[in-house]
Amino acid sequence: MVEYAPHNKMREIIVDNNLLLMVISRFGIAFGFGDRSIRETCEANNVDIDTFLAVANFISGKNYKDYPISLPSLMEYLKRAHTSVLEFSLPTIRRKLIEAINYVDTNDVSFLLMKFYDDYVGEVRRHMEHENDRIFPYVEKLLGGTADPDFIISRYSVSHSPMASKLKELKDIFIYHYHQHDNDTLSSALYDIIVCERDLMSHFEVENNLFLPEVERLENTLMANVADTVVDPEEEHDPQLEVLSEREKEIVRYVALGMSNKEIADRLYLSVHTVTTHRRNLSSKLDIHSPAGLTIFAILHNLVDLNDIPRT
Repeated sequence: MVEYAPHNKMREIIVDNNLLLMVISRFGIAFGFGDRSIRETCEANNVDIDTFLAVANFISGKNYKDYPISLPSLMEYLKRAHTSVLEFSLPTIRRKLIEAINYVDTNDVSFLLMKFYDDYVGEVRRHMEHENDRIFPYVEKLLGGTADPDFIISRYSVSHSPMASKLKELKDIFIYHYHQHDNDTLSSALYDIIVCERDLMSHFEVENNLFLPEVERLENTLMANVADTVVDPEEEHDPQLEVLSEREKEIVRYVALGMSNKEIADRLYLSVHTVTTHRRNLSSKLDIHSPAGLTIFAILHNLVDLNDIPRT
């Protein structure tokens, strides 16, 4: 199947990619949809079909960019995913691990393994609660037309890479280093860890590639509207900014916000080489060669607000 479309049967996409079972559940779609199409199933469950198709196609490695995303619908999907991971997936794995490694006291290696797992779960919980308590309410304000000058998504979004790598590390410790004869219960726990690892990687990629870019677009639209409404006469004409392309201004802004070339490349869907070339051109045009210098330039020319600069 090249790309999932509204006319495809819901059962067909599950056969094509069984990971979509969790996607379907997290959109609040009830099972028992029989032979209905994606369109019919989404309409019956009051689910935004374009958002569903964007997520399903993205997770399955197919073209997803033809489907406009509804931020409210995507947020509800992410909230349900948080609940599923924190209240079902991770506790289930913990119960199986306790049984598998005969966890009994604090003097055994089993204690260290469970501590590793519990520390990991705590990190995931803090991350998801941060999004539930800070990110999602902020986006709801944006959707209501209110921008918060003290909060921008690129400043408060958190890298997902360490969380993804820690679960893989735990899995590898069990597979390659932990020796025991009774493997059935442990194998079941490891299988759940592998499924959870794939699920979390997919979830984080949806946040990075679908959710955050949509929030940034909404931020930029609101900021542009504010700028059009209130214009400082002294800022109407800035000859030093006129030598920069819009892309170069974006990169100056992200450098000022403390982002690396790799992070900028990921955010703007560019290669690291392209970002490096833009940085080289900026140095040539502005005769500024350090991130600190670009940060000062960005502040003085109103590309960023001083309050948005990360404190280190």
